[in-house]
Amino acid sequence: MESGRFIPFILTNWIELGLVAALNAIYMSTLFTTDSPAQGLIIATLWAFPLTLGAGIASVLIAVAAKWVLVGRFTARERPLFSSFVWRNELADVFAESLAVASLIKIAIGSPLVVWYVRMMGARVGRDVWLETWWLPEFDIIDIADRASVNRGAVLQTHLFHDRVMSLVPTHLESGATLGVNSFILPGAVVGDRTVVGDGSLVLRDEERPADSHWQGNPVEPITKGVPA
Repeated sequence: MESGRFIPFILTNWIELGLVAALNAIYMSTLFTTDSPAQGLIIATLWAFPLTLGAGIASVLIAVAAKWVLVGRFTARERPLFSSFVWRNELADVFAESLAVASLIKIAIGSPLVVWYVRMMGARVGRDVWLETWWLPEFDIIDIADRASVNRGAVLQTHLFHDRVMSLVPTHLESGATLGVNSFILPGAVVGDRTVVGDGSLVLRDEERPADSHWQGNPVEPITKGVPA
């Protein structure tokens, strides 16, 4: 299974080489037709964006397919650390990081493309969601409700290791909830409706933060009138 880590590396290089070859073919064909290097460069430049976007979409689809083939749908349960599931999950993550994130998702962060990507991976994401992170480890047990905001670098953690056991537990952001920049919520945590978790904060495992409240810190503490309670 570990040797499979070479596959996304090889695929990434093939896709990049294919993109270069396609642009070179466009340039050369224009040059042969018009005998104008400048025109060939202009035509190749105009084709660069759609071809690069197409390569990025292909990379994302490969990563999505790898996730479903290797691990299928994640469920809340416990798995031994030294098991086929954990190794397959690690390999699927390599596909995601090497192909999807590196090619398109990282530069599309905060756009609808990222929302569509995590939905294809199995996450439940509502309408009008602001999603500025790709750190959703086990997509199928993550629930982000309508109008929630997940800011840059935030992590919705869904697994922890203890005594060589991988425990997978769902995490939830309710309607209108906000998770601040570089904040974490650990497995089993629930952030209530319209509740704000400030930047650089940590919601501990299985904690439920009530609706219409404001939290900050590591671990989080309630905020009242801008001052920790």
